[in-house]
Amino acid sequence: MAGGAGSVDTPRDIRGFAVKFYTEEGNWDLVGNNTPIFFIQDAMKFPDLVHSVKMEADRGYPQAASAHDTFWDFVSLMPETLHNVMWAMSDRGIPRSLRFMEGFGIHTFRLINSEGKGSFVRYHWKPRSGIQSLIWDESAKLQGADNDFHRRDLYEAINAGSYPEWDLGIQVIDPDWAARQPYDILDATKLIPEEEVPVQLIGTMTLNRNPDNHFAENDQVAFLPSNILPGMDFSADPLLQGRLFSYLDTQKSRLGTTNFHQIPINAPRCPMHNFQRDGMIQTQVPKGRANYEPNSLAKAGEIGGPRADAKGGFQSTTDTDALGNDATQKVRLRSETFADHYSQPRMFLRSLSKPELNHVIGALVFELSKVGIKAVREAVLAQLRNIDDEVAQRVANGLGVDKLPGAAPAARQAVDLPPSPALSILKHKPPAPKGRKLGVLVGDGADVAVVKALQAEAEAAGASCMIVSQKVGGAKLSDGSVLPADGQLAGTPSLIFDAVVITTGKEGYEALIQDPAALEFAALAWSHLKALGLCPGGRKILDKANGGQDEFTLDHKDAKGIIAKLADRAWVREEVLRPTP
Repeated sequence: MAGGAGSVDTPRDIRGFAVKFYTEEGNWDLVGNNTPIFFIQDAMKFPDLVHSVKMEADRGYPQAASAHDTFWDFVSLMPETLHNVMWAMSDRGIPRSLRFMEGFGIHTFRLINSEGKGSFVRYHWKPRSGIQSLIWDESAKLQGADNDFHRRDLYEAINAGSYPEWDLGIQVIDPDWAARQPYDILDATKLIPEEEVPVQLIGTMTLNRNPDNHFAENDQVAFLPSNILPGMDFSADPLLQGRLFSYLDTQKSRLGTTNFHQIPINAPRCPMHNFQRDGMIQTQVPKGRANYEPNSLAKAGEIGGPRADAKGGFQSTTDTDALGNDATQKVRLRSETFADHYSQPRMFLRSLSKPELNHVIGALVFELSKVGIKAVREAVLAQLRNIDDEVAQRVANGLGVDKLPGAAPAARQAVDLPPSPALSILKHKPPAPKGRKLGVLVGDGADVAVVKALQAEAEAAGASCMIVSQKVGGAKLSDGSVLPADGQLAGTPSLIFDAVVITTGKEGYEALIQDPAALEFAALAWSHLKALGLCPGGRKILDKANGGQDEFTLDHKDAKGIIAKLADRAWVREEVLRPTP
């Protein structure tokens, strides 16, 4: 969200997640993020949010980073941002891959049945490959190792036929239930726990091809929340109402014409007509003079132009909203619960596992350490006290603050909501290794049977196996054959893999143990909590790189055990390597 078009891929940030559906009734754009909530409650504050997190106006940096004065100043003064800030500071803010990332529509929308009765709904995208994130140190190093890590990963997975899949889910929300909650479902800074309203899976999206042309299909694509289908409607969410205008206005400016819907990537796949005749890049040639509605020119034998479909076209619901108000009323009114900015951030933090909470605290310490204005740091700590005193104290310890400031004034006091285990990544069983990447560092003399077993086991699990050697020409195996390398060691760090193996013979070991790149390969895999398969020489290389021994260090011959841990991390190892305040 914060970086420009040339930004590196892996900074801590929110990721957009938008999908365009081409249907028989027109296009539907589901526009959202990889978090179920947003920073603000009203679109009027969006320019301020963006200005605060983008490069600072007087110096033009930092790019793609929230760790600077202006963003945290805004956060300290706008407590409604805190819930999304906690998500951004969590592991969700540094996804391992775009393939292992959830998507959300954020807002509460409406679905309408054939009788005109409306139901509230929120949309979810659930990755079939599971959710996984980077470690912060890993994220920072990847920015140097591969600026395009995420887009390369996605492109290569699709190109290899390992098609990413997401299930589309909906939370259908009963208005009477919604009216009893201590928060307003129309508040975009609040989520609806899945334990309270389960997500119903209704379809699957598969990314089964890469674009033929990046500019034509990526740069020119225009997503608009206002693109919906018959049977859908909007809610009175004030942030959504602002986006319905602003996205259309933005696309006109970005693509230089009101006719952007005629660009092939944006054009509906079904017949579509409107009265929009002119403007830049108008590619159609409408006939007749009927360019307004209503008109009676057809009665005079002329072309009357398109007509709205009164039966199958857009209709708004006529029932009541979540507060019992007439849904046809258009009023700018928020419920009192919009002022509760602390209950859901507290619920989010208390739903996390111990390692995940430690990561949030570590992220807050890092970010606030980059803030040069002492008063801003103290103001953020004062806001954190309204969420959780223990978290605030741990962050203060990390910053070297001797005495916590008093809690910030709160318009509405927080309530203790039940934890939602669904919000945690690590409280769920690690997903299957499908789509993950194993890196095998092969030295001369490596056992050919070991290498073949690793390749076969990875292929059987739907994972990929990349061979790394000191020279791109490859390594000579135990049977005298030469195994070509997919990457040269000096330019292929263990950062890009989910787990690694070091396998070599005596001659190869003597070369690797003297190679700083090999030591770093092992050291970073250990530091980033990944599984390591090691031959006896590989064990010595890891020892020299100051690595240790745990249940995630396996024998290089244990292909099944190594592949089984591809999608997991050695979280116990982290407690020793990176203790948090």
